[in-house]
Amino acid sequence: MKRLMKILILLVALTSLPALAQQAMEFDHYIVHYNAFSSSMIAPEVAKAYGIRRSDSRALINIAVMMKDDDETTSPVKAKVTATGRNLTGQTRNIDMREIDEGDEAVYYIGELSVRNRETFDFTVLVTPKGNNKPYTLKFRQQFFTQ
Repeated sequence: MKRLMKILILLVALTSLPALAQQAMEFDHYIVHYNAFSSSMIAPEVAKAYGIRRSDSRALINIAVMMKDDDETTSPVKAKVTATGRNLTGQTRNIDMREIDEGDEAVYYIGELSVRNRETFDFTVLVTPKGNNKPYTLKFRQQFFTQ
C-alpha cells in the first residue's frame, strides 16, 4: 500500500508541479497540504487499492496535515477533516472525507465529487489536528477540465 500511495503522490506532483509548490498553508505549528485534481489522473492500480472511481468527471480532493517541530522537521498528524465545495452557480456539495493512514510516513484525507468540464469550485476545508480544539479553515479554488 505504501508503494501505491507514493505512486499517487508522485503522479500528482508531476502533473501539477507549478501549482503544488504553492498548495500548502501554515497554521500555528501545522502545515496543511492540499490539492484537487481529476481522479482519472490516478493509476488504475492505485484507484483500485483505495476504492477511488477513476473518471474525467470525478474530482479528488487530497489533504495532508503535518506538524512542524522546533528543528523545522515535519511529521504527519491525524486530524478531523471536513470539506465542502461550492461551484460558481452557488451549488454547495458536502464532500465525504476519508482517512488513509500510512503509519509514520503519512496520513491523507481524500474525498471525491462529480465535476463538469470547466467547472470551478471554491473549497472550504476545516482541519482540526488531533489534540486541538480549534479548527483551522483552509480555502482554495480549483477549476476542472473533462473530456
